[in-house]
Amino acid sequence: MFNFKLILNVLGILLIALSALMLIPALVDLIYSSQTWVSFFISSLFCLGFGISIFLSTRGDGEESKLTTKDAFLLTTASWSVIALFGAIPFYISDLEFSLTDSIFESMSGVTTTGSTIITDLEAMTRGLLIWRSLLQWLGGIGIIVMAISILPVLQVGGMQVFRTESSDTSDKILPRTAQVASAVLTIYISLTSLCAFGYWLFGMGIFDAVNHSMTTIATGGFSTKSGSIGAFNSAGIDYVSSIFMILASLPILIYLQIYKGKISNFFKDQQIITFLIIILLSCSLVIFYLWFYDIKNISDAIRHGLFNVISIITGTGYSTDNYNLWGAFPIYLLFFGMFVGGCAGSTTCGIKVFRFQILFETARNQIKKILHPHGVFISHYNNKKLSDDVVTSVMSFFFIFILIFIIITLLLSTTQLDFITSLSAAATSLANVGPGLGSTIGPEGNFFGIPFGAKWVLIFAMLIGRLELFTVLVLLMPQFWKK
Repeated sequence: MFNFKLILNVLGILLIALSALMLIPALVDLIYSSQTWVSFFISSLFCLGFGISIFLSTRGDGEESKLTTKDAFLLTTASWSVIALFGAIPFYISDLEFSLTDSIFESMSGVTTTGSTIITDLEAMTRGLLIWRSLLQWLGGIGIIVMAISILPVLQVGGMQVFRTESSDTSDKILPRTAQVASAVLTIYISLTSLCAFGYWLFGMGIFDAVNHSMTTIATGGFSTKSGSIGAFNSAGIDYVSSIFMILASLPILIYLQIYKGKISNFFKDQQIITFLIIILLSCSLVIFYLWFYDIKNISDAIRHGLFNVISIITGTGYSTDNYNLWGAFPIYLLFFGMFVGGCAGSTTCGIKVFRFQILFETARNQIKKILHPHGVFISHYNNKKLSDDVVTSVMSFFFIFILIFIIITLLLSTTQLDFITSLSAAATSLANVGPGLGSTIGPEGNFFGIPFGAKWVLIFAMLIGRLELFTVLVLLMPQFWKK
């Protein structure tokens, strides 16, 4: 029924890779004479031993290398869960005395590129732990891109089949296609990260901070090395560099490959990209005008902080340069609804994503036309291609389930004695993988350390299900999935 041998074999490879990554923060802490390097070294050995054991015990011949659709669903969820679980080990065994819940919360927030944190004083953290948080987000970012490009279209999750290509028509090709896509994506991903790091360094960041922030910017994750986030650097240049790269990271990553090949016109033909940029421009303009008109900020600060924080929230990055809770009702409401938008499919962003809003709008418009012209025939299109009924149905189902789960999570959080604003924004920011919420507790100047134990586990699940496009996880909860 399931190819557990292949699934476990892939998980073993992932753990071996994770163990190698753990040596980076171990080396950093060793260089800076921090004893936390021992925690990373022990964690690396544990992951390596576990990974090699699984890999060697599940090696098979070529005939067993096919991955079915059911296998892909199980492998996707298992991969993120296993990486988050093992990624939490360095936090748990370090001398910072993180609880198991807090360790898994921080790790899951990293791997899902959410950016919520339970750490109250980042400046007191060792450099190894800081770079480990950034590496987790960077790894999660490239993982979600590969999944969105090569796996989700095949699994037909939430309308992602609209991005299916001729080379991904059968489930048997999932693994080979993933390997092909990963190499191209990795090259682009590293290039964007390097350019971002150079930009940060050019405008005054130290090399360590620049590398960390470049990884979490391109992953649209938002982990920072400072408790005050990007705002701690108090640099307009850094803010604008960050804004530019948050937008670049929110575009379909393969558009850069097309531009490299000389197909620049594809950028301007992609409805999703144009719509996303219009949403960013309109949202930023409204907030900037509001901050200036009501004399909350002078014009230069209104542009700087309005632009940065709106882009940060809509892209799901979650950096902050100012306490937007003090900006007034309109910006807060706009930022709250902006959390749900996200960026483009095929990028590191999460949320509902722009293409789904486009398809919903196109469907609603055609429905209105049918009411006005009952005998007319109206066909929905996306990027000048006809939309099939299954795509429209998938998108509508995704939107309904997203709202339903958002309500359920809000209600569950409210049972842990959290106030309404905290429960509502925590549900939104975890499901949309944004990071900070609203209010004094989890807002831009707060964190998730003080929220109850039960609420953290609800949010851990919300971050996972939000990152994996809901249905990838929900399908595992159906009894029919486990039947032959």
